[in-house]
Amino acid sequence: MCEYSSTDGFANEWHFVHLGSRAIGGAALVMTEANAVSPEGRITPHDLGIYKDEHISELKRVTGFLHQHGAYAGTQLAHAGRKASMAIPWEKERLIPASEGGWQPVAPSAIRFGDSYGVPTALDRAGLDKIVADFTAATRRAIEAGFDLVEVHMAHGYLLHEFLSPLSNQRTDEYGGSFENRIRFPLEVVRAVRAAWPQHLPVLVRISATDWAPESLGPAWDLAQSVEFAKLLKKESVDLIDVSTGGNHPAQQIPVGSGYQVHHAAVIRSEADIPTAAVGMITDPAQADQIVRSGQADLVLLARELLRNPYWPLHAADALHQQISWPVQYTRAGGRNITAREAVSTPAV
Repeated sequence: MCEYSSTDGFANEWHFVHLGSRAIGGAALVMTEANAVSPEGRITPHDLGIYKDEHISELKRVTGFLHQHGAYAGTQLAHAGRKASMAIPWEKERLIPASEGGWQPVAPSAIRFGDSYGVPTALDRAGLDKIVADFTAATRRAIEAGFDLVEVHMAHGYLLHEFLSPLSNQRTDEYGGSFENRIRFPLEVVRAVRAAWPQHLPVLVRISATDWAPESLGPAWDLAQSVEFAKLLKKESVDLIDVSTGGNHPAQQIPVGSGYQVHHAAVIRSEADIPTAAVGMITDPAQADQIVRSGQADLVLLARELLRNPYWPLHAADALHQQISWPVQYTRAGGRNITAREAVSTPAV
C-alpha cells in the first residue's frame, strides 16, 4: 500500500517502522509499496523510489530488520504511466504541474485517465527502451538492497496494465491492436527483470485480471485474456501471479464484496497452471485459510487488514489454533498461545 511519505524516492524512518512492525506482527512476507523505477514513474512526488543507487542503503536497512525478525522482504517494481505526477490522495485530486515539481506523464497512447489527470505523451522507441532499462537497473538495485523477491506491477491502470488493455492502448504499431501486440511490451519488461534477477529467487507479476468495464466502452482487458497472458508469463519463468482487478478506467463497475477477486485467482491458477495469490476484502483468518486449503490460490496477500492491525498474522494464527511465538518483549500481555507461566514470569515494569 502506497504510503506517499518519501522525499525524492528515499525510504525513511516512516518506512522502517511501518514495514518493520509488520515483520514483528508475524507476516511471512513483507512487501513494500509500489517502488518507482524512475522519477517520472512515480504516482506522486512522494512515492517510494528505487531509481538511483543512493536509494539502496535505506532500503537495505529495512530488509535487514525484516530478515532479523523472520520475514522475507519483497518489493514491487512499478511505473505509474498516465497516472503519474498527481497530488497525494488525501489532498484534492489534481495534476502536479512542473512549477510544483511535477513532470510529463507517459503512456502507450495519448489518452488521459480522467479529467483531473494529465494528457500523457505516447511512448516512442527511445522511451520504451528507457523503461526497460529502468526496470533492469531497479532490479539490480533490489538485489543490492537485500530483497528476496520482486513483483512487477502490471495492475491498477499503471503503465504496463495500460499496454495490456484496449481502453488505454490504441497504438497502431507492433505494441497495439491485437492481444499479441498489446502483451509485447509487458513481456519485454518481465524478460528483462527475470534476466537481471537471481534465477533461484522468485519473480511475481501483479495483474488486474479484468478492467470491470461496461460494454459501452468497447473492448477491454478481461479474465480470458489474463489466463492466456499468465500462460506466457509462466514460460518467462514468472513464479506467481498476484491477481487483483480494475483501476484502468473511471467508469469501471466493481462488485466489491468479501473475497470478490478470489475467483479470478482460482481460474488463472487452474487454467494457466501457475501459482497465484488472492487479494481483496479478505478480512477473516478462516476465510484466508480456506482460500489456500481449497486450492483457490497459493498465497493470500493482505493490504488494508495489515494497515488496520500490523499484528493480524499473529492473531490469525491464534484464531486458527496454530503454534506461534509472539515477540518476547510482548509475552507479558498473555494470550491463548502464551502459557500462564510465560505470562507471569516476565517482570512488569
